Amino acid sequence: MSHEGIRIVSEEEAKRSAVFEVKLPPEAVTPQKVRVHKTEGTGVEIDWRDGHASSWTFTWLRNACPCATCHEEREKSGRPPGIPKPQPTTLLPMYEAPARPVEITPIGKYALRFKWNDGHESGIYSWEYLRKVCQCPQCVPVGVTK
Repeated sequence: MSHEGIRIVSEEEAKRSAVFEVKLPPEAVTPQKVRVHKTEGTGVEIDWRDGHASSWTFTWLRNACPCATCHEEREKSGRPPGIPKPQPTTLLPMYEAPARPVEITPIGKYALRFKWNDGHESGIYSWEYLRKVCQCPQCVPVGVTK
């Protein structure tokens, strides 16, 4: 009997996964207003139809890329969306430019796609994904990371 497909997860990881399995009502995942502050380099703000407001920095969004490659890498290392990869400790660390989009494209009426300054562009940030990774104090209590 093979156990290859069995993976033991921590309680925190199980809670994070459960957040993505919850089906949100349409008004919770339908933007009323979307503001992408590309020129200022600050991030994205969304006012949702249910009255909620969310915002993310571009760096956080890049580290939360929902593409299969980024998602699998985060899952293997146990990092939640938005948390950067640990950098190797070196005597002289290399400078890395802050994440910023060079291009932002709406995908139909359901998502945004960013082409990042590091060349990455395969993640499609659906409204539902963005709502589920909301970083406001109401959605993420102090000291807890989604």
